[in-house]
Amino acid sequence: MDNDQMQKRYGLFTAICMVVGIVIGSGVFFKAQDILNYTGGNLALGILAWVIGGVIMIICAFNFANFATKYLKVNGVVDYAEAIVGPRYAYMTGWFLTAIYYPAMTAVLAWVSARYTLILFNANADITSGLCMSLGAFYLCLAYAVNVLSPRIAGKFQVSATVIKLIPLAIIVVVGTIAGLANGNTTEAFASSVKTSSSSFDSVFAGIGAAAFAYEGWIIATSINSELKDAKKNLPRALVIGTAIIMMIYITYFIGLTGGASVEVLETQGSTAAFKNLFGTVGSTVLNVFIVISCLGTLNGLMLANTRSLYSLSARGVGPSPKTFSQLDPQTNMPLNSSALTLLFCGAWCFYFYGANLTSPIFGPFSFDSSELPIITVYALYIPIFIMFIAKEGKGNVFKNVIMPALAIICSLFMIFVAIYAHGIVKYKAAAASGEFSFPVLFYLIVFAVIMAIGALLYKRNHKE
Repeated sequence: MDNDQMQKRYGLFTAICMVVGIVIGSGVFFKAQDILNYTGGNLALGILAWVIGGVIMIICAFNFANFATKYLKVNGVVDYAEAIVGPRYAYMTGWFLTAIYYPAMTAVLAWVSARYTLILFNANADITSGLCMSLGAFYLCLAYAVNVLSPRIAGKFQVSATVIKLIPLAIIVVVGTIAGLANGNTTEAFASSVKTSSSSFDSVFAGIGAAAFAYEGWIIATSINSELKDAKKNLPRALVIGTAIIMMIYITYFIGLTGGASVEVLETQGSTAAFKNLFGTVGSTVLNVFIVISCLGTLNGLMLANTRSLYSLSARGVGPSPKTFSQLDPQTNMPLNSSALTLLFCGAWCFYFYGANLTSPIFGPFSFDSSELPIITVYALYIPIFIMFIAKEGKGNVFKNVIMPALAIICSLFMIFVAIYAHGIVKYKAAAASGEFSFPVLFYLIVFAVIMAIGALLYKRNHKE
């Protein structure tokens, strides 16, 4: 396999924008409301949830940045799995990313982009309507077309969207914080945190579960390491700098919102209320336009990873029809065949997301949250990589090769627990109170097992021992 087949088209700034741009999208705008609801309006506990989630992200990113100084092939996380654990594990990791993680997350972001677009024109728009899903499908196809037909334009849009999406965040951070200190809202929010009765770790765990979605996605930036100039230096820099920037932005934005509305209002109306109070109807509309662009930028970054995911497997001679899906187009230098199949996967997950979120879900007990539950398995898949890295590289730099991977293992286990708690135990208790049974994480794991079994059969059929 020729590791230099794909052109070196991206620099450090683009890579940082990739990390920041993929992670900062829709999550920061609507998960802040969820976190306040989970913590009962306790601002301090909400900040704690953001901090814990951010620290975990930075620790894991530091480890992958360390991997990037040692391993460089085609597709980051899959290559690390291959070099550290072995080819079979690498394939199963790549299959999970290709068939579940990337397309599920991309489908959700297409819907979120459509949701904010409709709200821009009508605040009371039905965000679960067929119109919303149709627009989401259009955005899905648009992102695919841009990435496949002109990867350079996709890269430039990623940079532009990142800069644009930081505008409303920066405005809220500065204006909201100043206004909050002037009108006393921020001080009151922290004061009420001391008085609120919601102080159990349960609420923090639930909050971390919500923050997990907002923080997720940084690992996707490793998918361009073969197209990154001086990748062994620039990718580690991008991962560490990008994740640190993200954590700082999230926490300051969360605090800044209190300058525009009370915690009670934010719990019920979300960030839109703060926008209107601070900037009026016109200003709020302009900020919402930036939010739509922010979501589209995130969608673009996810689609960029999608169009390369199956290729990374096919280039190794594994997966469905490797010869067909490892071909590169001579004009665009893009894997068009594999990109087309991954678009089909995105479409399937888009249909699932719509059907699972109807008032009467068409998938019954198998209607789980496809925006957050894949996080359970992505962190679980990291653990063997960290363990084997310690076993292979532990005799070198103790801090980088032992202590940090050990911390990452603990963090990954914690994130798995948080996800199971939020989508299992909490859901079960709520349903049990009304005499029903609900444990979405269990049914997600069943679907996960079936899809992974299909991948294992393809590996056995195509892999040459």
